[in-house]
Amino acid sequence: MTDTSEPLQANTIGRRSVLIASGATAAALAVGAAVTTEAPTADTDTGDTAPVAAAAVCTLTREMTEGPYYLDGQFVRSNIRENKTGIPFQLSLTVVDDDTCVPLSNALVEIWHADVLGEYSGFVGENGHNEPDNGTFLRGGVLTDSNGVARITTVYPGWYRGRCIHIHLKVHVNVRLTPDGSFTGGRELFTGQLYFAESVTRAVAAIAPYRSNTVTRTTLTQDSIYDGGGARSGLLTLTALGSSPSAGYAGSLTVGVETN
Repeated sequence: MTDTSEPLQANTIGRRSVLIASGATAAALAVGAAVTTEAPTADTDTGDTAPVAAAAVCTLTREMTEGPYYLDGQFVRSNIRENKTGIPFQLSLTVVDDDTCVPLSNALVEIWHADVLGEYSGFVGENGHNEPDNGTFLRGGVLTDSNGVARITTVYPGWYRGRCIHIHLKVHVNVRLTPDGSFTGGRELFTGQLYFAESVTRAVAAIAPYRSNTVTRTTLTQDSIYDGGGARSGLLTLTALGSSPSAGYAGSLTVGVETN
């Protein structure tokens, strides 16, 4: 099961210029305890990520492939874990207009990713594991607040054949919430992927339940879609939630989108 097999031309929507900002502003959105020396973070892994600026810097970048595992009509909810095991992961994304850097409120930030065994809901079995599949685990979205911030609780993703660990992302505007807890309509502004520093993923992969995934793991630098651009290419700023990897991580990024 891999995103790399599909032609990028068929799965990448128009290459709009998008802006991703990193630095103090994004880092301040991370949820949880201060970074500890025992738990590695993206900021200390200089081999994997661009230096963190002293202030937020807006950098233009392109959108990335949606991949083959998107499902329409997912729930609008801040917690997408359901009953999935894995270490806690708290994601904070700030959506801003790329021309003005003004926060975009009431935008729907939607994510989806693999579980610890590298399986996607709705497609279980494609990474070689047999487990229940309800078509909704580790999928969902939330509306940004008045500051443009979307906060989602999930687990640190697992990996599957041919891809490094990542989270898929879409940003929609003008959606209509439905009585069943989902959404419809609106306009899609952005499709991309979020990435994790290799030093953190290496530590997470060595602990339970992640080590039960025996599929060969593709590293960040080996990935065929991540281009090594750091935050401008979706590399999250990670903050440890405790003194060991099992305590989990918070991840943050500011994403600017074209609204016209």
